[in-house]
Amino acid sequence: MDNIESSPEQGKLVNDSLTQTWQRLAPIAMCYFFVKLLYVFFSNLFFLIPAVIFGYKHIINNPWIWLPALLGVVIFIGLIVFLNFYFFQYRLANEHIEIRSGIFSKKHINLPFTRIQNVKLVQPIYYRPFGYTCLELDTAGSAQQEAKIVALKLSFAEALKKEILTTHDQNNIQSAEINREQGHEKIVETNTQYETILNTRSLKDLIIHGITNNRVWIFLGGLAPFLDDMGRYVDTFFQNLGIDIEQLLTFADKSWWQISLWALTLTFLILLPIVLFSVMGSIITFYNYTLSKVGDRYIRRSGLLTKHEVTMKLSRLQMIYRQQDWLDILLNRINLTFEQNNVIGQNVQPGGLNNKIMVPSITADECQTLINDVFPDNTMETLSYTRISKRFLLRNIGYILTPLFIVLSVFAATTGKFTLLNYLVPAYLILSGLVFCRWYRWGYARDKDFLYVRKGVLGVDYCCFPIYKVQQTKFIQSVFMKRHQLCSLSIVLASGAVNIPYINEQQGYNMTNELLYQVEESRRSWM
Repeated sequence: MDNIESSPEQGKLVNDSLTQTWQRLAPIAMCYFFVKLLYVFFSNLFFLIPAVIFGYKHIINNPWIWLPALLGVVIFIGLIVFLNFYFFQYRLANEHIEIRSGIFSKKHINLPFTRIQNVKLVQPIYYRPFGYTCLELDTAGSAQQEAKIVALKLSFAEALKKEILTTHDQNNIQSAEINREQGHEKIVETNTQYETILNTRSLKDLIIHGITNNRVWIFLGGLAPFLDDMGRYVDTFFQNLGIDIEQLLTFADKSWWQISLWALTLTFLILLPIVLFSVMGSIITFYNYTLSKVGDRYIRRSGLLTKHEVTMKLSRLQMIYRQQDWLDILLNRINLTFEQNNVIGQNVQPGGLNNKIMVPSITADECQTLINDVFPDNTMETLSYTRISKRFLLRNIGYILTPLFIVLSVFAATTGKFTLLNYLVPAYLILSGLVFCRWYRWGYARDKDFLYVRKGVLGVDYCCFPIYKVQQTKFIQSVFMKRHQLCSLSIVLASGAVNIPYINEQQGYNMTNELLYQVEESRRSWM
């Protein structure tokens, strides 16, 4: 194995006789299989709770068996890890990569270099001191990563990555009438061009991203079933310290400024650890972030504990997504995402998605510079957007929220629960306001080459995609929409569907026909 990993500079790896025989991984790969086993265990911990409770009670009743039980678990884990390592083999031959794996369910992957679209290097923290990395490969339209070699020397993985991309480019040149139409010259030469850094993120930027993108309300909603128990625990904790929480929270004898100060302090104490947790997640995911470009490929590198390197070819880019939550708007920051084919059902870390590249918390100027680099002819900044029909408001407020509010109000009045109205009225007004914001944001526009969709509630998001990337359009019209000459459009790309609801029926027909005609007339590939 060591001989193989020192050979990349000597010529093509697939021509190396050593790589054409089946190779085992380095022993450090057992660390990867151990971590993977722990991940599977904790992912299914909920289903194992009854067994854990039963086993715990049994051990308490029979304390002399805990040591053999623990020893048995350790032996079982060690055996599973070793067998996964032992049965994992790979080889390179005839511009193919082959992988055999599995203990009971055998898996054999044979992946030609020409089918590989993305090459990703992931370096967990336990690999770094030894110079190892994971090589992940996926193909166009795949529902999951096609191949993964979990422990290669970093130098060998880099050389293999370069050879795969070069082979893929050479194959494209042989059938590349489309590339000539797009003005691409020899794509093979792109791998020898200098790497240009397009964007980096500082620690300050990552802290801002963690603050603006934390979902504290989701976290608090998840804690709702445990709030009573947590409240009793906090009360007991402070009583042990000699502090009477109930007396402090008695507001009858306190002035308004004392009550306000208490409310602000309590809110701050609740939100602070959650925001810190979000900031920590942002730093771990995007630390040392760089977005660079080599020829027609974008490369994103980031990660504090696990280093990720994602490569995306420009021709595979489906759409750009420009996102601003309300805090992003206040701080004048934008999250920009480059999306390609949608990998459904893939369990990956947020920063390690293989089907997209995200640039977190950039300024408006930085965002537009990147958008112009990807889509030079876009007119996102200068276009005016057409809003969807006001019947969106009538449907959601007039036909859903208002009848529900009336029914609940009548129920409160007839049962004498008038205090319920103190909650119903604000809830009705807030929800109606959110629906209005949703309608106000939702709009669409198009120019010669691109379609743009704007949406949002408190924040605002824009998506932009070339029209020739469209794979399918859906014209949706219910009975009530037809009566008012309205329709909804769903435009399907490889990265997912973009929806435009409640637009004029004739505009929907025209847009559908124009999009499909332009796709057919251009004859350009979506990848």
